[in-house]
Amino acid sequence: MTRPRVGIIGNTYLINDQYPAHAGGTMNSEAVAEVAGCMPLLIPSDPRFLSVEELLETFDGFLLTGGRPNVHPQEYGEAETAAHGAFDRARDAIALPLVRACVERGLPFLGICRGFQEVNVAMGGTLYPEIRDLPGRMNHRMPPDGTLEEKFALRHVVEMSDGGVFHQLLGAREVMTNTLHGQGIKNPGSRIVVDGYANDGTPEATYVKDAPGFTLAVQWHPEWDAANDPVSRPLFQAFGKAVHAWAAGERPQGVLRTA
Repeated sequence: MTRPRVGIIGNTYLINDQYPAHAGGTMNSEAVAEVAGCMPLLIPSDPRFLSVEELLETFDGFLLTGGRPNVHPQEYGEAETAAHGAFDRARDAIALPLVRACVERGLPFLGICRGFQEVNVAMGGTLYPEIRDLPGRMNHRMPPDGTLEEKFALRHVVEMSDGGVFHQLLGAREVMTNTLHGQGIKNPGSRIVVDGYANDGTPEATYVKDAPGFTLAVQWHPEWDAANDPVSRPLFQAFGKAVHAWAAGERPQGVLRTA
């Protein structure tokens, strides 16, 4: 039997700074295939090649991945500055309306890092261009040196709301996570519930209030060692459960049930 299909939102990428490609980290596919139990398929996220409507009819769920390019500040009504970094306008054009369509339909998605920020912007929220420049905030960026294991090492606590969606899902109010991001939520979008914070006040875990389906998103990278990490594994398992239910024709009735 064919596994449910999860569309992995890809990033525009230049190989050797010259050859254009669409890219997606192998660890995303590993987490979708090995932990969520679904078929991972990379999406060339560019409206020249596909439409949101086609994606909705083709996939049973979506993984909104991390990526070096940031959501363009024009998408939340602010001017571009050097602090905003690089952009992927083609991905913006697909991912943002896709999030809104999934929220409306109840089609499950899991947002990671940039994907976490995309969900907030899609729902009308705004972003800080550089968290580490804010008073009292830590540097959430990836360490510039070291092995992958060192870069993805657990670095700070995230505290979940007592009795909230993530507390129920993870079985703990406080969890340790990695951190590899520069930007972060400034103002939560309409219906965005911030369900977990880092100890410096940075939003780290969200879902969409009153959405019919699975809309969880996290600022950290749970795809790293997802099969073994006690925080990542239940998150991808819950996502996989929601995707399998959608593929079976079941239509969810709320985030608490699907998580």
